[in-house]
Amino acid sequence: MGKTLFDSPSFANHEGVHAFTDEKTGLKAIVAVHSTARGPACGGTRMWNYASAEEALEDVLRLSKGMSYKNAIADLEMGGGKSVIIGDSKTQKTPELFHAFGRAVDTLGGIYYAAEDVGVSVSDIAEARKVTPYVLGLSDGPEASGDPSPVTAEGVFRSTLVVARRLWKQDDLTGLTVALQGIGHVGGYLADKLHAAGAKLVMTDVNTALLAEVAARTNAEIVAPDAIYDVKADIYAPCALGATLNPQTLDRLTVKAVVGAANNQLATPDIGDILFQRGVLYAPDYVVNGGGIINVAAEMNARLSGGAYDPAWVEAKLARLIETFEEILDRSAAEGRSTHLIADAIAEARIQAAADAKAELQRAA
Repeated sequence: MGKTLFDSPSFANHEGVHAFTDEKTGLKAIVAVHSTARGPACGGTRMWNYASAEEALEDVLRLSKGMSYKNAIADLEMGGGKSVIIGDSKTQKTPELFHAFGRAVDTLGGIYYAAEDVGVSVSDIAEARKVTPYVLGLSDGPEASGDPSPVTAEGVFRSTLVVARRLWKQDDLTGLTVALQGIGHVGGYLADKLHAAGAKLVMTDVNTALLAEVAARTNAEIVAPDAIYDVKADIYAPCALGATLNPQTLDRLTVKAVVGAANNQLATPDIGDILFQRGVLYAPDYVVNGGGIINVAAEMNARLSGGAYDPAWVEAKLARLIETFEEILDRSAAEGRSTHLIADAIAEARIQAAADAKAELQRAA
């Protein structure tokens, strides 16, 4: 007998894993709900041409657990979930496919809210919205939160200022060099903020036209994609692909800190320990890039209350997130443990506290 879902190395006591197919549109989707202890599970939808269903399952299990931690660290009343659609987003997308996906999400009755992720756009989510209220990340209407990228960039920028205060005892970035990898959605906004705060930028991206444009307005030096790891810099800001902190790049980096927007920056958890032992301050990715999900949570609040998107609420949550980041750095120094382990411990404690409170309420009822 072959391996089952429960044997998967990425299965982490998920509350539910749901597979959906629709013959007419060719939909093959998996929705993983990791935890609803803190509220409805929320996380993006990724459309990817996975090599196998097993690969798609591993991805959705890993990502959904990550969303539980990210939402808990951002102190949101949301649990963690994720969905994947197996297929080529360039050739296989149709409005009907996303109607079918919307109907699938709708059958879950609100325990999971879907949003955009790799391969899925605002307009795709708008198609799903035609058949279900359980999607987020819309661009119009009073509840719409719009593009989350500027809020994500703001969170990463404020985290960079925290690091500058800690390591260099300064309130801005004057005299510091930042090696910025990826200037797409978030990276471009971040580049402008870093430049305005006095940082010298060295940047790279595969999109050379966009790179030239952003470099011109931020006075940045351009390097080839692979050369970014060799830049003599103070801070490395990964804002593109995940897993760029790996055995191949570690010895090339000469920075004192890593603060970036990319997801899953550590190729394996032990890389976080190696950085800590080398005296490199690693800002845990899902902590500092939490601005985007805070923005999406504001949309969910508006949806549930029948109100409108509230920028003041977003600002308060962003300020709270930076406080949590400071707490992680304090505890890392006091306990002599790497920041990624401290962040996980805080997230796990918040999820467990919510689960205990929920169980207590159910017992009382």
